[in-house]
Amino acid sequence: MVYSMSASVKTAISMQQNLFNEVNELASELKVSRSKLFVLAIEDYIKKNESKKMLSQINAAFSDFPNSEEECNTSMMKRKQKSILESDTW
Repeated sequence: MVYSMSASVKTAISMQQNLFNEVNELASELKVSRSKLFVLAIEDYIKKNESKKMLSQINAAFSDFPNSEEECNTSMMKRKQKSILESDTW
């Protein structure tokens, strides 16, 4: 997700002095303002959090075990496939 600076708002944050110094150094290295660095960091954090949520949902979807109906269907499909392969002349 890309956020436009045209609808920006100001905010104040508090942090430890050593972290503030690191922010200033990194902003200088990257040749961006502190504000831009914070925006980039927050955008990255949001993307990672969204990916983490999606991965969690995917893992939840695949974490369940087949119920008895699904096991029965799987067994029937395997028997059907086996009979088709056995009757087919290669």
